[in-house]
Amino acid sequence: MTVNRNRQWILSIRPAGQLTGDEFSWNEAPIPEPADGQVLIRILWLSLDPAQRIWMSRDSYKPAIPLDTVMQSFAAGQVLESRHLDFKAGDLVRGDFGWQDYVVADGTTFGGIHKILPSVSPNLALSLFGVNGMTAYFGMKDVGQAKAGETVVVSGAAGATGSIAGQIAKILGCRVIGTAGGKEKCDWVVKEAHFDAAIDYKSEDIGSRLSELCPKGVDVFFDNTGGTVLNEVLARINLRARIALCGSISKGSPTDPGPANYSNLTARRGRMEGFTGLDYPERAPEAFEALGRWHREGKLVQKEDVLLGLENAPRALLRLFTGENFGKQLVKVADATA
Repeated sequence: MTVNRNRQWILSIRPAGQLTGDEFSWNEAPIPEPADGQVLIRILWLSLDPAQRIWMSRDSYKPAIPLDTVMQSFAAGQVLESRHLDFKAGDLVRGDFGWQDYVVADGTTFGGIHKILPSVSPNLALSLFGVNGMTAYFGMKDVGQAKAGETVVVSGAAGATGSIAGQIAKILGCRVIGTAGGKEKCDWVVKEAHFDAAIDYKSEDIGSRLSELCPKGVDVFFDNTGGTVLNEVLARINLRARIALCGSISKGSPTDPGPANYSNLTARRGRMEGFTGLDYPERAPEAFEALGRWHREGKLVQKEDVLLGLENAPRALLRLFTGENFGKQLVKVADATA
């Protein structure tokens, strides 16, 4: 589909508590024209990630999104017109392009512009070969330092990052327990992603199940949710345990209280470290080579949850915080042209 206006979602107000969708307003503007050193990109796919709520709210590892500007997100697109020496019309690229049909970019904004290899589909470039894959890889290998024979717990195990992180731990020879919401997700985590077990946080007592499934304690926790799961894992960590803090999607607002069992980090001489997948730019080729090899060998599977149409971007983001999504949440905006 080709549109002759640049449809956009604008961030109008900052969120207060749970997202409602009222934070965004619809806008239509002329299609921008590239200046010297810029490219005009047609957006094909949008990546929806929990971190976007933080970007909406406050400064973090990137400045907060200014009000009354296009909602920011990673996206994949196709170059329509280039006045940049490194790109040509037809190139598939990914970057922080935002919720809109078209964008002009020069590669100097957050994250830059990256070409997508011909062997990688645009949607996969936003998940396994995007920030999700890098986050899972470096979070499990560098921050978590998972080793063969250790017990690893992953929260949000049916999500885009957690599912990859748990599979990497299995490849490294660990015993892996995941938490997810609902029987369908838990079944997928065990049968398709090959975790050793899954805990349904909606219907099971998390603490009791952790004690049952991790009788010798937890060595590594890859945390995507915070909340009750983090608190219960902290009560069961082993000596020198490592906790990789990837996200806190269970938090309704930044003022929610933290875990009560954090003092166990002192008793167990544990380490809890926050990180992002963007912390290792110079090592991205290492991560993508390993992820690609494991994917080709059938050791890594990727599940996607796709909504169609730019108009559905707000609804797709909200799904991340209600547990409706299953796998990597994407919005397909358009098809690439030949």
